[in-house]
Amino acid sequence: MSEVPEMLNKPFPRGALIGAAVIVGFSLALAAGVRLSGMDIAQPTGKAVTVRDLNFADRSDGGVIVTDADAGNRTVDIVKPETGYFLRATMRTLARQRHREDIGAEPPFRLTGWNDGRLTLDDPTTGRRVDLEAFGESNEIVFAKLLMTPPAPAGAAPTASP
Repeated sequence: MSEVPEMLNKPFPRGALIGAAVIVGFSLALAAGVRLSGMDIAQPTGKAVTVRDLNFADRSDGGVIVTDADAGNRTVDIVKPETGYFLRATMRTLARQRHREDIGAEPPFRLTGWNDGRLTLDDPTTGRRVDLEAFGESNEIVFAKLLMTPPAPAGAAPTASP
């Protein structure tokens, strides 16, 4: 039989164990305090600068047509299937939640630009919020364009974005 190395026979330093326990305990107490206070740390602290209610519908070619609910559902953009991966994935996630709660596609989603530079997408029917900056600038820009693009004139043929 082989011998046990000398360092394996020594006890773990008691000070390190106590220090780790204090850090873990403090972290848990802080998290519990925030949770019990009812404070919503996910809410933007700024003021809404731009708000737009949008509907999203799948197209037969895999693209997504985006319409402005406040402008009579006139087209804002048609996102091509080959460029709209993030938008489609985000909307499918939110649509899945609506499906679980037996909510149809009719109620619009709310896209909000905040004065602190943040951009959020909310589903007022389920209470879900997506903080778009968490997914990186290039993905956030996909939704930022939807805030700035005016709806197509009534009767105009919709065109797809590049």
